[in-house]
Amino acid sequence: MIRLVLADDHTLFAEGVANLLRKESDFEVQGVFNNGLSALRHLEKMQSDIILLDLNMPDMDGIATLKEIKSRRLPVKVIILSMYDEENIFKSCEKEGISAYILKDADPDELIYIIREVFEDRHLLSYQRVLKQVDEDAFYDSYKKKLKLSRREIEILKLIKDGKTNNEIAEELFLSVFTVETHRKNINAKIGAKNLADLIRVALELNL
Repeated sequence: MIRLVLADDHTLFAEGVANLLRKESDFEVQGVFNNGLSALRHLEKMQSDIILLDLNMPDMDGIATLKEIKSRRLPVKVIILSMYDEENIFKSCEKEGISAYILKDADPDELIYIIREVFEDRHLLSYQRVLKQVDEDAFYDSYKKKLKLSRREIEILKLIKDGKTNNEIAEELFLSVFTVETHRKNINAKIGAKNLADLIRVALELNL
């Protein structure tokens, strides 16, 4: 089980994320807190694997909480969950030793994948990847309905159709090769593809 803690002062948002994560059989949400201080008290008493940390909170904000986690050497990995996509904010968090940075309006599947990547020590921390988490183009929405695939899976399927290898896809999307391979397995399962030819056929039929 991946033991998770959330710290965010927006109760409705935090509970929504918690409910999303509870649907995953390998996730255990240990607690949802509205400030960093409460989350720290929990982390000192219970062993947690990952904390999802908002930047703007009362009593103790995300950066202060992150610094305390590092100074106290608490054995938990930190994922920043933020509404800010500014590079200077990302770099400030990176400097403090975060494991990942996720935008609050990212695709929910992206959040779930990143949590598993961080837990397995295979997440590639990159500002360019942060920018790719959100795409307002209606292109993805239309294909998500047709294929039941996530935005990331559609993106990977399109690159497969373009003849990209797993290594090339990983480099272009700032992912690990293992993550690309996992996405491909999920794509195969969702669309019933048995091989590469099936994947390309589906992509061409849909004019992806």
